[in-house]
Order: sequence, then C-alpha cells, then structure tokens
Amino acid sequence: MSATPRPAATLLEHLAAVLRPEQISVEAHDLRNFAVDQGPVTDYQEPAVVVWAESVADVQAVVRLAARHGVPIVPRGAGTGVSGGAHATAGCVVLALERMNRILELNVQDEIARVEPGVINADLNAAAAEHGLMYAPDPASYKVSTIGGNVATNAGGLRCAKYGVTRDAVLALEVVLADGELIRTGHRTFKGVAGYDLTSLFVGSEGTLGIVVGATVRLKYLPVEVRTLAVFFPDVQSAAAGVLAVGAARVQPSILELLDGPSLQELDFRNGSRLAERGTALLLAQFDGLAAAHEARIATAALTALGGSVNAQDPREAERLVDLRRHSRGMDVDSETTVGEDVAVPRSQLVRYITALEATAARHGVGVRVVAHAGDGNLHPTFWVPESDDVSVAALNAALDESIDTALALGGTITGEHGIGQYKLRWLPLEQAEPVLDIQRRIKKIFDPQGILNPGKAIA
Repeated sequence: MSATPRPAATLLEHLAAVLRPEQISVEAHDLRNFAVDQGPVTDYQEPAVVVWAESVADVQAVVRLAARHGVPIVPRGAGTGVSGGAHATAGCVVLALERMNRILELNVQDEIARVEPGVINADLNAAAAEHGLMYAPDPASYKVSTIGGNVATNAGGLRCAKYGVTRDAVLALEVVLADGELIRTGHRTFKGVAGYDLTSLFVGSEGTLGIVVGATVRLKYLPVEVRTLAVFFPDVQSAAAGVLAVGAARVQPSILELLDGPSLQELDFRNGSRLAERGTALLLAQFDGLAAAHEARIATAALTALGGSVNAQDPREAERLVDLRRHSRGMDVDSETTVGEDVAVPRSQLVRYITALEATAARHGVGVRVVAHAGDGNLHPTFWVPESDDVSVAALNAALDESIDTALALGGTITGEHGIGQYKLRWLPLEQAEPVLDIQRRIKKIFDPQGILNPGKAIA
C-alpha cells in the first residue's frame, strides 16, 4: 500500500470554513471505506479527505476549492459500481453525494420526477408507485444504488429489454463543472432537439466531465397486468436461441433473462432452491400491459417449440424466480477466485458467444457461469477457480482477456452497463480507434482543463 499524500492544511482550513465539521473527515476508517467501490482494485490509493455534500452550493464550494488547490475530486454515490469508477486517486477529495437525497418533484401529469443525486433508485420507485408510476431502469443494486450513480454509469437492469437503460429515462441534468459553475441541460419534455445533446454526453461519463447534482427523469405507468414465464431448457444454446424466437414471434418482453446451468447451481447453493434439477438453462420472460397474457401465450408456443419446458400450473413460481434473479447481485462480482464481466454482443450472436465462453473456460481449465440480460444481448460471464494460487489467477485473467477479444470479434462491446471505470481502461483501445479516443480526450480537456474530475477513469 502506497503512502497517501495529506492535503495541504490550507485546503482543510478552507473546507472547514464552508462546511460543518460533520461533513468532513480525515479519519483512517473513513479514508479506507471510501477508497474503493465494489470493482477490482488495480492501484489502491486512499483519499486525503472525505467530504459529504448536502446541497448544490456545497458541491460548488468544494469543487472551487479543489480547483484552486489543484486537488483531484472523485464523486461518489453509494459505491456499488463494479468497474472502479469511484476508486480514490492519491491525495484526492472524495465527494460523497449520498446525503443529497430529496425527491424535489413528482409530477404525475407530466410523468416526470426531479431528484437529487443521492436518491436511492428503489425509493424513487416506491414514491412513484403511489401514483401508479415507476422509474423503469432497475439495476441489480436498485435497493441501494443512487440515481446519480446510475446516471454516471448509464446503468441498465432487468427491465431494459423493453424500457431501455438510464440514458433513455433522463430528460435533463443539473451539473457542476470543474470550475464550480452550475449548468442545466435538457428539458422537461419528452421531445427536444435544441442544441447539442449534452444531457446524453454526461450520462455514462462517470464523473469525468462534471458532477451531477440533479436529474429530471421520465416515469412510466405501472402495468395493469403482468405475466411471467420460467422456461427450462436442456442446454444453454437452446435457451439463447429462444431470445430470437421470442422476437420472431413479434412479442416484446419487458424482462428477458438467461441463466445457464452453473448459474442455476449457484442460485441453488445461495437460496436452497432446486432449479438445476429442472434443466441446464433457464429463460425468464416477463410481459406487461393489457396484452400481457396474450403475449405470454405466443411466447410459450415459440419457446416450447425449441424444447423449453413451461410450468403453466404455478405462474407465481416464475415471479419468484424473477425475484431471485433480480437479487442475485454478487454472482458476477470479482473476488480472489472469480472474475466477472459485463459484455454485450448483437443478439444474433448470443448462441455463438456462449458456446465460445464454454470453450474458453475449458481451454484454460477454469469454470464459467453465465447470466444475461438476454433481451438486449448484455451478458455477465463469470470465470472462477477453486483456489487463488498464481497459476489459477493467471488462467482466470487469460480466460477473461480471451472473452473480451471474442466479444469484440462478434461485433460486441467491452461493457454493456457497468462502465469503464479504472479496471477496463486496458481494453478500451481494443474497441475504439485512436482518433475516437483522441476526440474524447479533447472533450475531457474542454470540460476539465486541470484534469481534476475523477482522473484515470472512463477514457484512455
């Protein structure tokens, strides 16, 4: 562990002049706790100070002081990211936004909400549900992750098959720039093409261009009817082929999730269920809206034709399985003996990619399990070994690198919803050519000429 540079006394003095004592900490346990998110750690550094903002004015004051002193700022929500986007930079100010957690407006007629960045995704949904509405993006961390963090990474979730990801739900943003200036982008209307789309530029930028301090998001009506199918298959390739079969049947699931055999075994181990006895793969399909029952019947016919088995006697079972899948976060998070990924491929390549993942695992002598937001081709393969010795770890990393190469060769991307962060910077040049990377660096320079906003993340 490298020594952490301490902030200049004048910076701490200036922070103390604009914030209350309980908003500032240099305590060792806080520095440790806010040094990393849930992503792999490739370069452990501790912040110099942790600051909790409670208002837009607080954020502006902290950013201005950091700019004056040339100190990096790492904005942080709930710290649930898995790509190292909120890992501390040596000597930085970690700017925690969790206390900015007010729902400022919930307009039922306009179907929008205005929120501060620290609002928990699940809390917004609970408030919207009282009016028959929902906030559609639902990442696996929805019970604890913040809207600001979801915006920073363009988070997805189970419902993205029909409702899209965070970018599709964000209408407008309030952003503090690197000099402390507050700007507002976007609009309250569902349509709007005035000027460049800066709102979309900030979504997914991981705090490298500005700090999101407010968001206006679009809400959707809660469906009046929901039908869910749990379809077990004899092999994962047949389940993956079912994704295209559902599309060919001209029905639109709101959720379409795939779990392979090892993932079913893992769920059984964690929850005491007996899913793996029923098939080698599972496709979960949920339909909502007035035609949900009709669409479910059409999908059932298409999937049984591929060898799928549907338990029509107990529809509640399928809903329980969706709940298990929704709360299975951790199955694709890295540890000493596992490396999880977040790649996406064209849906037409799902079968081919899953087959390639199995071959890659066998070639390197590691295990693999695959869960996927199959409706939009976003997979979370996890390679694992029983021991964390040097040989096993090397095999894990080799399998991971090969899986990335394969996804790109099939027309895919190195991240579908987790972001680049710090961890995936090594792969970004494999996907994006140097002229594209250079444009992004120049954009970063325009917004952050000192390079103090979350340095070392998101762009290579």
